[in-house]
Amino acid sequence: MIAKLSGRLDATGEDWAVVDVGGVGYLVHCSSRTLAALGEVGEACTVHTELQVSENDMRLLGFAEQAERDWFRLLTGVQGVGSKVGLAILSALSTGELRDACGKGDAAMVARAQGVGPKLAGRIVNELKDKAGAMPGGSGGFAPSAAAAPAGSKGADAASALENLGFKPAVAAQAVARALEELGEGASEGDLIRVALKKAAG
Repeated sequence: MIAKLSGRLDATGEDWAVVDVGGVGYLVHCSSRTLAALGEVGEACTVHTELQVSENDMRLLGFAEQAERDWFRLLTGVQGVGSKVGLAILSALSTGELRDACGKGDAAMVARAQGVGPKLAGRIVNELKDKAGAMPGGSGGFAPSAAAAPAGSKGADAASALENLGFKPAVAAQAVARALEELGEGASEGDLIRVALKKAAG
């Protein structure tokens, strides 16, 4: 089984990426959060993977963090949740948000994901409620890249500033997300950059 790929990001699409490992291109289906965290085409990247085999299909799923892959496995263990719905949920919610939603029985939060109705969302939180506390995540989960932030937002501008200083997009985005958590949405761009720089360097 293929558990991890480390290579160069060769191409990306709406819900997939091609990772070139030693001249072989692996097509991996990903959540939007993972795609954002992988960085720019041409850069080195690592994806944790899950191989799914059915009677007429074989596909590789890719995740930026092991925590996301762990959650994907849990989600697809729930009746009615296939790989497409599992990735949609992980696109809509961070691992931390998903853990909080399941722990609190907040089906409405899970229903924000595309293709997830109230009935399925209720089944997901009911079945995973007892398992959520032991799962990785946290209040912030792993941060989406600034590429997912609205253009011109303070967060996107701060992440861009860090990238201009040489930090990779995924590192810059995570540092800015942590700075936002610490300072709050009302923080100035200058303060965001200052705190994010410390977190990225640390």
